[in-house]
Amino acid sequence: MVSTPNVPERVDKTDALPPNIPKHVAIIMDGNGRWAKARGLPRSEGHRQGTENLRRILRACVEFGVEILTIYAFSTENWKRPPTEVRVLLRILQRVIDTELDELDEEGVQLRHIGKLDGLSPFLQQKIIHARERTKNNDRLIVNVAFNYGGRAEIVDAVQRIVKDRVAPEDIDEDLISHYLYTADLPDPDLIIRTSGELRISNFLTWQGSYSEYYFTNTFWPDFDKEELRKALFEYSNRKRRYGMTDEQIE
Repeated sequence: MVSTPNVPERVDKTDALPPNIPKHVAIIMDGNGRWAKARGLPRSEGHRQGTENLRRILRACVEFGVEILTIYAFSTENWKRPPTEVRVLLRILQRVIDTELDELDEEGVQLRHIGKLDGLSPFLQQKIIHARERTKNNDRLIVNVAFNYGGRAEIVDAVQRIVKDRVAPEDIDEDLISHYLYTADLPDPDLIIRTSGELRISNFLTWQGSYSEYYFTNTFWPDFDKEELRKALFEYSNRKRRYGMTDEQIE
C-alpha cells in the first residue's frame, strides 16, 4: 500500500482538497469478491455493493472537480471466471443502465464505453449504444466504462485499423497511435487507483498509463468511499511528475 505521510487519516471533518486535482482519474475497482467472502456473503453481493459504491464515487468526483473518470468494470480476461459470475456481471451492467441512466443524464454525466462490444448480447449492445448516444453532449463528468476491455487488445485493434487505413510506416508515431485508441480524444489518466491491495495493472490502459501516477490501497472497492478518494488525491498532489526530466528542468 502506498504510504501517505502528509495526508491525515481522516479528512471528512473538513472540506479540504489538495491544490492539484487530477483532470483524469482511472480506477481498477478490485476486491468485491474478497469483500463479500470476508462477510460470509456470496460474491454476487460483493459486486452489488461495488456498484452501489460507484454511485458515491461519481458524486465525489464531481464535487472534487475531476473531469474524467475511467473505471475498469470487466476485462477481456474476466470471461474466464465461472459462468454464473459472468452472468451476474452482465446483468449488473444492464441493470445499471436501466435504473441509473435517467439520473446520470440529468446530472450531466457523459457515458462512454471503451472495449469491444463483441461477445455481448445484441440486446446489451443496443443498451450501451443508447446510453452513449443519449449522454454524448453532457460535459459535467465524462465516465469511460471499460467493459470487455483489455489494454493489449486495444493496441492490437488500433494497429489493425492503422493498417486498414493504409497509413504509411513513416507517418506512424505515438500521436497517431493514440488517435486510434478507444480514448482518442481524451488526455491520458493523471492518476490510476487500484483497490484491494493488489500491486499490478492487470492489462488496464497499457498505453495511456505510461506516465500516470499510481496509487494502491488495501481497501476493498465497496469500502473505497469519498474520504478514501480524497486521500488518493492528496497523495497525487504530493507527487512530482517529471516525465523523464530532472527536478531542475521542471522548476
